[in-house]
Amino acid sequence: MPVVGLGTWQTFDVGASGEAAARAVVDVMLELDGPLFDTSPMYGRAEAVLARALGERRGRTRVATKIWTDSPREARAQLAAQLDLYGGHVDLQQIHNLVAWREHLPWLEAEREAGRIGLIGATHYSPRAFGELEEVMRTGRIQAIQVPYNVAENEASERILALAQELGLGVVAMRPLGGGGLVGRHDPGELLRWTLSDERVHVAIPATSSAEHARANLAAVCG
Repeated sequence: MPVVGLGTWQTFDVGASGEAAARAVVDVMLELDGPLFDTSPMYGRAEAVLARALGERRGRTRVATKIWTDSPREARAQLAAQLDLYGGHVDLQQIHNLVAWREHLPWLEAEREAGRIGLIGATHYSPRAFGELEEVMRTGRIQAIQVPYNVAENEASERILALAQELGLGVVAMRPLGGGGLVGRHDPGELLRWTLSDERVHVAIPATSSAEHARANLAAVCG
């Protein structure tokens, strides 16, 4: 069954004055069984803000984050910080924008075997990189991908989503609301339903800093 999670790009990169709003969004997501929170070291303070908002409730949901560096040493430091933030386990660890994916896969696989990572994924925001993303997918060494997918950005449909279905990979749809740019022309609920009507998509992750919008996003799909 397709579901609505939560992205944290920009919306959770906040100082102390913004953390109450982030916590309110997390409260709604957990109240309505939001299944996945997605973040990244690229998103500034978002990883730490999300961790504090979850607090002792970390075990009630899944956290997806990312490795974002071409340095193996820095990548390991990123994971160590994430493990400290998220109770010693990352449910989905993604190679952000395919940066140094060949170098990162072996040690990420070792971390998965050790139980500190649940699944390994790869992401990219640009259709220009889809050829390389296909290469990663065909290695058989990742379990999920994350790509943009909405009514305006649907280039992933024919190539990437078809291959993901063939290979049995999970699909996380970023930017289901077009980064907010589509909302003025379309109803947000309709946008989410469009993305999740594709059976090859497993979770969509709209980002928001509004608890009201989070509730509406979940209600639009889950009723």
